[in-house]
Amino acid sequence: MSDLVFQGPTNVSLDAKGRWTVPAKHREALQKICGNELTLTKHPDGCLLLFPRPAWLAFRTKVMSESGSWYRRVYIGGAQDVSIDSAERINVAPELRDAAGLVKDAQLMGMGAYFELWDLARYKVYEQNGSQLDRPDDPLGSFTFAYPA
Repeated sequence: MSDLVFQGPTNVSLDAKGRWTVPAKHREALQKICGNELTLTKHPDGCLLLFPRPAWLAFRTKVMSESGSWYRRVYIGGAQDVSIDSAERINVAPELRDAAGLVKDAQLMGMGAYFELWDLARYKVYEQNGSQLDRPDDPLGSFTFAYPA
């Protein structure tokens, strides 16, 4: 499992209560590595980050030890623990949906040890603007995590 990497985009839809179904291709791995316990948080670029709990704990430690208060406020202050429910869904709290502009159509993107969850229209604009928003001091930029075997 240590070489597990989440990758690729998947379109998902949020229901009226802010829930979306975890894509089947990720369910088994998420069950194995985190028992369906995850953490959602905000990202400065306008998306949400979804971490399996072990990766979140490692990232949280990195942010707390190496980052200024602005990044702590965004990542730690915006974090909410979530679980995959019995219907294979994750509920996104209203505060996080608002922060990411999530209403219905979204894209889940595997980013290695974690996922990004984007409002589909917002992501298309972000992608057109290229990498001009990269922040070299962002702790996420140098984050790596290997899941235990």
